[in-house]
Amino acid sequence: MGIEAGTAKERGGAGAKFRCLTRRKQVDSNRKRAGGGQQLAKALSVPQLVAIGVGSTIGAGVYVLVGTVARENAGPALTISFLIAGIAAAFSAFCYAELSSRCPSAGSAYHYSYICVGEGVAWIIGWALILEYTIGGSAVARGISPNLALVFGGKDSLPSFLARIQIPGTDIVVDPCAAILVLLVTALLCIGIKESTFVQGIITTLNVCVLLFVIIAGGYLGFKTGWVGYTVAGGYFPYGINGVLAGSATVFFAYIGFDSVASTAEEVKNPQRDLPFGIATSLALCCSLYMMVSVVIVGLVPYFTMDPDTPISSAFARNDVHWAVYIITSGACLALCSSLMGSILPQPRILMAMARDGLLPSFFSDVNERTQVPVKSTIVTGIFAASLAFFMDVSQLAGMVSVGTLLAFTIVAVSILILRYVPPNSSRIICSNKDQDDGISQEVSVESSDYPLIAKESNKENLNEQTRRQKAGWSIALVCIGVLILATSASYSFFPNFLRYTTCSVGGLLLLGGLSVLSWIDQDDARHSFGHSGGFICPFVPFLPVCSILINVYLLVNLGVGTWLRVSLWLLLGVIVYALYGRSHSSLSDVVYVPAAHADEVIRTSGYVA
Repeated sequence: MGIEAGTAKERGGAGAKFRCLTRRKQVDSNRKRAGGGQQLAKALSVPQLVAIGVGSTIGAGVYVLVGTVARENAGPALTISFLIAGIAAAFSAFCYAELSSRCPSAGSAYHYSYICVGEGVAWIIGWALILEYTIGGSAVARGISPNLALVFGGKDSLPSFLARIQIPGTDIVVDPCAAILVLLVTALLCIGIKESTFVQGIITTLNVCVLLFVIIAGGYLGFKTGWVGYTVAGGYFPYGINGVLAGSATVFFAYIGFDSVASTAEEVKNPQRDLPFGIATSLALCCSLYMMVSVVIVGLVPYFTMDPDTPISSAFARNDVHWAVYIITSGACLALCSSLMGSILPQPRILMAMARDGLLPSFFSDVNERTQVPVKSTIVTGIFAASLAFFMDVSQLAGMVSVGTLLAFTIVAVSILILRYVPPNSSRIICSNKDQDDGISQEVSVESSDYPLIAKESNKENLNEQTRRQKAGWSIALVCIGVLILATSASYSFFPNFLRYTTCSVGGLLLLGGLSVLSWIDQDDARHSFGHSGGFICPFVPFLPVCSILINVYLLVNLGVGTWLRVSLWLLLGVIVYALYGRSHSSLSDVVYVPAAHADEVIRTSGYVA
């Protein structure tokens, strides 16, 4: 039968074993979902999305980063560092905004990469995001109890049942407060998305009010004292432009969190309109607050006298406003609580999306009929995060959080390039397999089997289009390779100078060559019909996505060897899980791949009906 000639098993020997890595799903696939197909509640609009975005982004880091970066990198020019970092984060936000409105389904970067790149990359991204949100939530929870103790009056002021205790005979310090908070947030998320975002909105509003208090009260003190921080001998740029850029690389991580908005895409009432607006508004508010706080604090006290641990509260204490310390410490606790909710919220939805696609057991895809949230995934996530927060000091693992985020940012930017220049070009056949007893309809995705990223029907009418897609596919690959070589060479100062300059030149040439070709050739007309139309369109393609890739890869390379070794162990475990379970249980494992030019013959000779 004609359909058999296109099956993956018969088409490639050893190569067929790896072809699963490039198979891609459809946008909003209609394949039967494990667990009954219950949908998430459509309950979110712009205010709730802004609450999620701002709450997830503005953690307690702003209460610490101001002092650290000002002392060590930027000086009074800290505001410029926040601005540059905000612009860099906006590059990724623009890419997220287009993909989330085109593909409004749960899973965020995992979902986009599965559609645009392939199953292998999607699995790595999803697996890395699981690590990010688990460790991120646990680290945030561990940070709440010390700040909460300060609100109660001191380091050891928490009630005994909440205080940290060291287990006798070990170095393990358990944190009951952190575990209890994680479980409370988990219970709240199980109640419903509308209820949990309402609570997060209240907490985020209170946190923003604290920051506004810092800005207004601090501005009053600054005018009263003459802004002594801006009269230092070193001037506005004591560490030069390099110091400002180094500070930008550090404070960039203060903008991580807006991607949580994209993870709720399936629960948004009007995703084409509200998701881009929610992402943009969240990022703009965070950038504005960061910049205004930094303007005030570096002006109240000289940057070299700032307390690196409590810069904001110590700046007010130096001006004899000691009562403000309690307000600021309360704000740090509120910021951490909101950030904790933002860390736990996306993970169940990513687990659910991966289970829907068959890469994880169907247990994780169950959606509660009453609350319309993935309760089972949320409970598993909460128990695991609470256990980590209770037993482990995960602060040393915090760098691993950044790997998942930066990998997701990078692949989202790559997905934009693929969507614009070589969008997935597949035909879909809904067919009835007569050999199956249950008669369940199967979906057969008809696309090229050899080069799924760049191949299209090749005949006399579209030969030029085929050539254009091949040029675009190779150019995207050259851009990615050039960025990796350039970022690695520029970062590793222990390389001999000749080797660094040579490899930097090679990487730069590959990057510029690929970018030039992408700028010269036309984008694919199929991009207009890809996914849901009428949403946000990322501007300045290909330049903006390429800038996003370059920034994120540079930050990834500079995370440190220790962080990458720990992440590599986790990713290796993920490869094993995929090989043993995900590859064979994938919902695309029964998809038949045939050349698109033969689609009509397949339909006619196989007895499958559309």
